[in-house]
Amino acid sequence: MLRALIFDFDGLILDTETPEVLVWQSIYRDHGFELPVHEWEKTIGGYGISTFDAAEHLAHLSQGRLDPVSSRLRYRKEADALIHASPVMPGVMEIIHTAKAQGLKVAIGSSSPHSWVDAHAQRLGIFHLFDHIVCQDDVPPGRTKPHPDIFLKALEKLQVRNTEAVVFEDSPNGVLAAKRAGIFVVAVPNPLTARMNVSGDITVSSLAELSLRELAGIIQVR
Repeated sequence: MLRALIFDFDGLILDTETPEVLVWQSIYRDHGFELPVHEWEKTIGGYGISTFDAAEHLAHLSQGRLDPVSSRLRYRKEADALIHASPVMPGVMEIIHTAKAQGLKVAIGSSSPHSWVDAHAQRLGIFHLFDHIVCQDDVPPGRTKPHPDIFLKALEKLQVRNTEAVVFEDSPNGVLAAKRAGIFVVAVPNPLTARMNVSGDITVSSLAELSLRELAGIIQVR
């Protein structure tokens, strides 16, 4: 029986990932270089596959001419402007509201810190909709996705079994973390992660394509 939904945040509720890669690409090109997107992609949703640092890499390419601190400041300013102009991803609010109306518990499970997730959730007016928000701050260092710890902590807080929950994820790191936690995962690739062949137990191009009734039916027949 389905009792809880756990949503990733970055790239799933709010597309923070596309603006971030676009800004880094712009910064690299301004200095005559190309961002190695294949390396950047490995960091999306957690840092288990790669510890690639775009600012440090650019400093290395420029042989020290470009200061990583300055690059990060420009990146953060420009990316934040784009992110603040972005709406909640399609279909997210409909599923959350339907879940709440049916008495299901709803949580966020994110590899980002509370300072990031909570602030954006409050800004978007959705913070109050979640029973719990579990972030990198809530698990030991180095145990974000693709490790299962964030989702296991969410299950603990929600007081449900892994067979009673569904995770919504957009990245390979996130899908792997959910699978390691033994939770049914719906993969919803965003414009950036779509090129990474993300797939879950089921995969949809948008949450607007999926109703909670359909999802509950799929869970029941497993």
